[in-house]
Amino acid sequence: MKRHRPARLATVTALATLVPLAPLLLSHPAGAGTPATAATPAPLDVQNPGFENGAAGWTFTAGTGVATNRPHGGTNLAYLDAGAGRKVSQQITAPSDAAYDFSAWIATGGTGGRFVARVNGTEAGSAELPARSTYARYTLSRIELREGDELELAFESGRGWVNADDLMVSPSAPADPVVSSSDPEIVEMFDWAKHKAGGWVHQSGTEGPLNVDERNPSGTGTGVYGPSYWAGYAHRSGYYARDLAHQAGGAEVLGLRDANKAMLRTFAASADEEHGYYPAWAFNFDNRTKLAIDYRSPDSFVREVPAPFELVEKANEAYRWSGDPAYVDDPAFWDFYRHTTNEFIERHDNAKPNGVAEGTGKGIFAGAASYNEASDEPLAEAGDAIGSQYRAFLAMSDLALDKGDKRLAKEYEKKARKLKRYFNSEWSGAGTGADMVRGYTTDGEPLTGWGKENSWFMAMKQLIDPGPRADAYLDYIDERASGDGKPVNIEAISYLPDTFFAYRQNDTAWKWMEYVYDRRGDQHPVGKQGPNGDYPEVSFTLLSQTVEGLMGVEPDAPATSLSTLSGLPSGMDWLQIEEVSVGGNTFTLRHDAASRSTLTNDTGSATYTWEARFPGKHSTVEVDGKKRPAKTGTAGGETYSYVEVSVAPGRTVTVDAG
Repeated sequence: MKRHRPARLATVTALATLVPLAPLLLSHPAGAGTPATAATPAPLDVQNPGFENGAAGWTFTAGTGVATNRPHGGTNLAYLDAGAGRKVSQQITAPSDAAYDFSAWIATGGTGGRFVARVNGTEAGSAELPARSTYARYTLSRIELREGDELELAFESGRGWVNADDLMVSPSAPADPVVSSSDPEIVEMFDWAKHKAGGWVHQSGTEGPLNVDERNPSGTGTGVYGPSYWAGYAHRSGYYARDLAHQAGGAEVLGLRDANKAMLRTFAASADEEHGYYPAWAFNFDNRTKLAIDYRSPDSFVREVPAPFELVEKANEAYRWSGDPAYVDDPAFWDFYRHTTNEFIERHDNAKPNGVAEGTGKGIFAGAASYNEASDEPLAEAGDAIGSQYRAFLAMSDLALDKGDKRLAKEYEKKARKLKRYFNSEWSGAGTGADMVRGYTTDGEPLTGWGKENSWFMAMKQLIDPGPRADAYLDYIDERASGDGKPVNIEAISYLPDTFFAYRQNDTAWKWMEYVYDRRGDQHPVGKQGPNGDYPEVSFTLLSQTVEGLMGVEPDAPATSLSTLSGLPSGMDWLQIEEVSVGGNTFTLRHDAASRSTLTNDTGSATYTWEARFPGKHSTVEVDGKKRPAKTGTAGGETYSYVEVSVAPGRTVTVDAG
């Protein structure tokens, strides 16, 4: 098992989902993009998906048409007057055998409307539209098509008016994990999240707009999109470093490995000396051009200190899930890891020279120390930055070991230990709770109290030594986030489950997962985002928090191994997930409370070593009914017992700690 990653505790074919605004996706031009293969089906083209070319490609019945009064994106929308029998539809011939998700932004003046997909005249998926006068995103998931099938996509009228805009086609996710449980809430939550997240994936090789944002809703031209998914505001045509870092785990759960690798590499390659070894803050979906709203010049672009460190950490985690050697062999990745954990720190360690990377205190276009953009504190060093630096050192040690450089691995393990010791003995001060230091100004003044990201990241990254001080700070985080310190944006709150899973506070972590899910229908404070559930980070993080948090899965595909440690909260008797994809294999994992776990190696040719972990000290555990001696380790400050078992393809193993 890799010892450096935090041990976190971790049918309908159509589903209505609420997600952020989606920029117009243009049709795929003849001859452009990647040729179709068995693994990469030809893009499915929808003509004029945002109605920017008027009625082209669509069929309109009486009482429908194209308007300009209230578009979701661009300048046009389709409308349907109230009353039965009205329809706006398009027929498409499937170019190959594949499954697709179809998403659209829709607003309604009453109930009864529908968003429908029909295959050869038979309904294959539908979303029943509620009365909601503001735009929300609805997705029809996993519509199976065979080459030559006739697909109809239709918006149908109801008892009130219907406005529709910005239809998007996504290839259905490679993995389709299924959760079952004694608790129906987690089943519903996970099902919602996987359908919602799957609808954010772009078809590689399609042409779409570049540099769309709230100031420029039509963008600045078009480009050919690469493997990617939405990670950030949906009214902008790109993905963000911070959002990608938080969504990458959920993307791995869905098998979106090509997109993760392409997006992470795009950021890695942008972090050059001219930009102070900062990666760009956001890219268009072509995986080439920087998103214009966040980039002016090499001296003036949005950059925040935690981001490069988080990208190193998340590249390592993507490597653990996928086993893709590019994460250690590709020079673009390796140079990024080395520069981020060396030159980047040296170059940005001036106001308080101590080996901790700093911001300028002059705002996001000059280099901010923290992700907390709402703060006007002139921060030089921040809790989220030092916590992310710590995890980057650990990731670098893991990656160096896999590259065969034991000396470098030990060097970074030592750097991580030294930084954590410095944080706990000096940097964070002597206070507890509200009195713990969570940042320093450019004048060297320590800051305590509530800093949102620069508070909870210190715990989420497991920088605080386990024990009474960590427990007190976690209590403080929960208290402030539950009261007047609660962030207004749901995507910030989505970090809280990860924070509490890191210290095995599973009940509190689950409480915050429920909070995020229960507010998915509330309007996001950024109006164009639609409901909270229409912010992509929400669905992706609920997926990773289920698998890495509740199920406690820690993959290590390069070593053909994985570990598990139940993170089930009180009252959840059992939880099972099918089609957990690690390397080239898929697994089914079930936890019965915290005392019994069952793993099946369902598909793939590799035999995996399973480290089955259980809370507490147990001298022995039973493996398929036979006693085996157990070893012990620690996670989040708690002792666990474990046994290693070889699980061959097709084999099911049950380990019982009694």
